[in-house]
Amino acid sequence: MHRRIYYTLKPYIPRRLRVAIRRAVATCQRDAAHAIWPIHHLAAKPPLGWPGWPDGKRFAFVLTHDVETQEGLDRCRKLAELEMAHGFRSSFNFVPEGDYPIPTELGTWLSNQGFEVGVHDLRHDGKLYSSRSVFRKNAKRINAYLKEWKAVGFRSGFMLHELDWLHDLEVEYDASTFDTDPFEPQADGAGTIFPFWVAPVEGRASRKGYIELPYTLPQDSTLFLVFREKTPAIWLDKLDWVAAQGGMALVNVHPDYLQFPGEAPGAMTYPVEHFIRFLEHARNRHAGAYWQALPREVARAVAPYRPCHEIPVSRGRSLAAPADKCEEPPTPAPVPIRAAWKLVVSQILHIW
Repeated sequence: MHRRIYYTLKPYIPRRLRVAIRRAVATCQRDAAHAIWPIHHLAAKPPLGWPGWPDGKRFAFVLTHDVETQEGLDRCRKLAELEMAHGFRSSFNFVPEGDYPIPTELGTWLSNQGFEVGVHDLRHDGKLYSSRSVFRKNAKRINAYLKEWKAVGFRSGFMLHELDWLHDLEVEYDASTFDTDPFEPQADGAGTIFPFWVAPVEGRASRKGYIELPYTLPQDSTLFLVFREKTPAIWLDKLDWVAAQGGMALVNVHPDYLQFPGEAPGAMTYPVEHFIRFLEHARNRHAGAYWQALPREVARAVAPYRPCHEIPVSRGRSLAAPADKCEEPPTPAPVPIRAAWKLVVSQILHIW
């Protein structure tokens, strides 16, 4: 109820005041959350059926961008060019019915340059999950945009999530959760730094499963707007930890908040140099160790294995399938001794 009231009043509250309120609350929470943020050590356990990363890479490195305002839209091309100059590609998620028109040529240019385009909520007003019937209605519109944009991924505004409801969307993956982030409005984390399969509820065979991609590095808005961090040190440390665990280092950076050279500094932006340092750290410190993938590439690589993650229960229910849905993957049947000897002999004769 309190969330519904907040998002009803939100359009009438200046953004700087909203951030100041969030900063005051989050600062009080930060000391209490030191055991689970920015690193939650229990999130390092791979899901059952985990196949590992393609080409024997130690970890995955995934860049995503949610575009929330006209200012963010105006910076998309600059951000994409910056990433290309450093040898990276990313996904840009746009709000279909938000506060800015989306030029068709921008999406075409991004796709032609090897980037991905995804859908970010519907209106980014915090009301997407206000009721089951409202979500069903909104899902039809979201699916139309997914088809029009040839997109296969979705992320909710404000990282709100109802993973069962998301089966209404025609997507290959969702990216509306996180491993740990006690400062989000819906703070129940997925508790993993790996992608995992969200199976449809039993008895609803018409629904398809999808891959959930939690972000595993703190959002830029949390670090640089809420906590006013002066360096990207938390990003770098968390990246090193995720890499050591063999997980997925997925970050969400908003072009809306980036201050590029020549732009005046402001209370709602941070220097783009922080992001550049992050990219350079990944490229130099972990050269050859990471798979730099688009979100859709991660989803397609792991979906055939359907890695099952036992999600912590929050508010009396879990985010996705309950723990007892996870079963150890089947192991091959043992080869009978006589058959094994025949196999050895045949191999020796083949070598000779």
